[in-house]
Amino acid sequence: MADLVPIGTIIAVLSSQIFKTAQAAKDVVFEKESFKVLAKHLLDIEPVLKELQSQQLNDSPAARQALESLEKDVKKANNLVEKYKYRARFYLLLKCRHIVKEIQDVTREIGNSIAGLSLANIEVLSGISDQVHRLQNEMQRAEFVSSKSRLQILDKLNQGISVQSFDKEFANDILNDIARAVGVPVEPLEISKELASFKKEKEEAENRKERADVLFMEQVIELLSRADAARDYEELRDQYFMRLKVIERYDPREEYIEPFKAFFCCITRNVMVDPVSLCTGTACERAALEIRFQSGEDTDPETGETLHDLSYRSNIQLRQSIQEWRELNYCVKIRSCKAKLISGIDSSVEQALDRMKELVAENSINKDWISIGGLADVAISMLGSKVNEGVKLKLLLTLKDLLHGHVRNKDIFLEKQGIEKLVSCLGLDSEMSKAAVELLYEVLLDRSGWNGAYCRALAQQPDAIPLLVSLLRNHESAKIAEEILLKLCEADENVIKAAKVNWFKPVIDRVIQGSVAVRTSMVREVVSLELDDEKIKLLGEGGMIPPLLEMASGNIESKEVSLNALIQLSTFHHNKRLIAAAGGVPLVLKLLFSSHIIAVLIARCAEILANLSANGDGTKFLVDEAGIQLELEPVITNLLAFQQNLHSLDTIRRPALRALLGICQSEAGLVKSAVLSASGVSVVLALLDDSNQEIRELAINLLFLFSQHEPEGVVEYLLKPRRLEALMGFLENCNKGDVQMAAAGLLANLPKSETSLTKKLIELGGLKAIVEIIRTGTMEAKENALSALFRFTDPTNLNSQRIVVELGALPLLTGLLKVDSVTASARAAALLGDLSMRSQELSNMHRKKSWSCFPRARASVCAAHGGSCSMNTTFCLLEADALPGLVHLLQAKVHATAYEAIQTLSTLVQEDSPQRGAVVLHENEAIGPTIEVLRWGSESLKGEALSLLDKVFVSMEMVDLYGATARSPLVQLTSRRVFEDGHLQRKASKVLLLIERYSRSSTSLVAATND
Repeated sequence: MADLVPIGTIIAVLSSQIFKTAQAAKDVVFEKESFKVLAKHLLDIEPVLKELQSQQLNDSPAARQALESLEKDVKKANNLVEKYKYRARFYLLLKCRHIVKEIQDVTREIGNSIAGLSLANIEVLSGISDQVHRLQNEMQRAEFVSSKSRLQILDKLNQGISVQSFDKEFANDILNDIARAVGVPVEPLEISKELASFKKEKEEAENRKERADVLFMEQVIELLSRADAARDYEELRDQYFMRLKVIERYDPREEYIEPFKAFFCCITRNVMVDPVSLCTGTACERAALEIRFQSGEDTDPETGETLHDLSYRSNIQLRQSIQEWRELNYCVKIRSCKAKLISGIDSSVEQALDRMKELVAENSINKDWISIGGLADVAISMLGSKVNEGVKLKLLLTLKDLLHGHVRNKDIFLEKQGIEKLVSCLGLDSEMSKAAVELLYEVLLDRSGWNGAYCRALAQQPDAIPLLVSLLRNHESAKIAEEILLKLCEADENVIKAAKVNWFKPVIDRVIQGSVAVRTSMVREVVSLELDDEKIKLLGEGGMIPPLLEMASGNIESKEVSLNALIQLSTFHHNKRLIAAAGGVPLVLKLLFSSHIIAVLIARCAEILANLSANGDGTKFLVDEAGIQLELEPVITNLLAFQQNLHSLDTIRRPALRALLGICQSEAGLVKSAVLSASGVSVVLALLDDSNQEIRELAINLLFLFSQHEPEGVVEYLLKPRRLEALMGFLENCNKGDVQMAAAGLLANLPKSETSLTKKLIELGGLKAIVEIIRTGTMEAKENALSALFRFTDPTNLNSQRIVVELGALPLLTGLLKVDSVTASARAAALLGDLSMRSQELSNMHRKKSWSCFPRARASVCAAHGGSCSMNTTFCLLEADALPGLVHLLQAKVHATAYEAIQTLSTLVQEDSPQRGAVVLHENEAIGPTIEVLRWGSESLKGEALSLLDKVFVSMEMVDLYGATARSPLVQLTSRRVFEDGHLQRKASKVLLLIERYSRSSTSLVAATND
């Protein structure tokens, strides 16, 4: 029947079996390196089989036989892996030589099968012949050897059994070696488990009739059972109290029991560990005696007599006496340590802790005896008490040693609220918190991994997760803290606790890798948190955005929670870039304008779009995944359509308007598109009557932008009944600076020729509102209000100008000359110029009126206007104290403000009496900066400066004062042709001629200009 199976199927099944066996071999915990090499060789066979499949191997008896041989050997390897995968660790150590021999044999057998397969398929495998030959040679010659340390332990064990060295000290040593080699803590409970598993292996060997193995295993069990760590806890407890009873006859202050002289080795002069006796009866340390004999010395180390018999034997009785002496000293030290701990004296406590560490290091039995003696309880209670930093640090380190690999002591630690006390130490300084987290890590781990009960106890401490998260910033403790946190965060409630303190890795991992239900639940929990800027930033940086966008393509519930999260995340600037880079914007727009999506999801998408375009970002992030700008005209049209749709909810209309505003604020071309293509003005004008205040405020902001392109439609609308009153409300809304700015800007954009609108605004208090904005508004609002004020300072409308001044505008304008805003300063200077243009006329009128009413009264004369001036009656710049501010603008050398300042200063120099104005400018130090403009100003600015100087230098006195200063820049201007028509040159020449005419100098300037 086997012949009926296609050869391709045989190869496929064999490939699968090889892969499974290789993976299983990697998971064997004992002789790991040998099994890894076997796994590598197995995986190297796969390309050979794939080549056979790809070349369509001919079905021949030789090929089938080779494949069957390989399959048989692979099954042997698989059986070998399964055989040793879950065996007792002590048993695996004893069989290590045998195990590596089995691995070696099966590897070589597979190598032979590969060679046979190669011979049967020479032509087919010709393309990879070198690879096949190398593989078969490596496997046929493979040699495996167990680690040297394991072999040494086996040799030591065999030697001990052969000489019947079954005393406790040797048992302790060999058990420690075996446990360390196989990764088992030397702790009674763990050792008991391993011995129980080892005994089961012995029983199975008995069933298999493996008598030699059974005998050896019985001897090992008998030996290891004598070790302290293999003894029952009650037995250890009884032994401790038996020794404690003996030391009661010693003074409580006694800290050490002196050893008997017989305990000392006559070679090393130290207390012996493994005493042996010579034929003469002399006792020595085994290791020291062996070294002595190896050096050729054959005398008795105590008497010096020549030894004719160099044999020696273990002195078990002496060893037991020494061990008993040591155990009595353990009890004495434990009693002394307890007294010192309780004393509360720092130096004594530190001595006790040092002694406890020494006891634990000296013998594992002391971990139990320290607990039985009550020291563990005292030490744990001290964790929660106020002790100095040195004591606290030693306490943490000592407890770590005491609890290491000891389940019973960890249970005591938990019962005595040790975890609660330990958590508070996590918030101490760097060195202390490092020791605390290392102790915590030790507490939470047991042989099988993490102890679930201990982890749950830790998670119940309110400060545990926050403090562990804080340690992630400490490079010394971060790795351990993160391991603990990741374990705790296997529970969903702890994931959210971590997120609350800005550690989002677990929650993001769940959102990326979890099921639909898990992802939805996690995102909903995140959204319910109070997400501040830091949390929003970390979520974006941690990779939350791509899975959220993926969820937005899922079911309705998934869409809703993910969009809710994206609303919050899109408020942070960097996250906008991440959303755009992940292709999120086209997805959001698709959902926003879909006719098949429920209203609540459309509202969420509108919020996201509004956030993306907010804070001046405009269209910056409205791009596709490749960063290419999206077509935005359809977007604008659709956003405006929401406002026209009678069925659109306010929850959609509001964010849609915010998005539209953000987009239009960033690009004038899009404003024009909205106005002309989508009839934006008519749509938005209607919104000024909306019942929703936010919509009305957004509408006024949009109208401000739209009015730059279609002001006539806005004027027509505002002149309708009660429309202008609504605008007044926006102007007077001092709580919303952006609304005031937009309303004032809207007025500024409207044609000033609409006198009926100007009149209506004055009647309704619009002018007053504008002046109030200039007084108290934001700088942006002030700038627009200043622009709107030009409507009311038109020099041809004296009545309107009077109202402006009466409302207190002059001092406000003067004050704005020195603010940081160039726009505000320039507009304030220009407005002052508008008002100043009528000052001479008003001054003359006021002088005539005063003279006719009070002919004999002597009124004060204005230096600039020659009449009686005041700020309110003649709008006089001198009375308004505006000249220092205007001169300041000249000196600041900013073109926009200097231009307006010169024009305004020019209003003081009247053609019929230029001398007065020139003197005023001189006294206020304005002429020097004006001349300086000729050096640095733009062409238009220089032209204004020349116009002013043309009037100033009509005065001979001004020529005497400033002629010399002005010559150089004027000569430079006349020596080049700035404009094709020579306009600036002619102006400069004219001023130079004035200086020549009135100059008292004999130097000919005309000649200079002709050179």
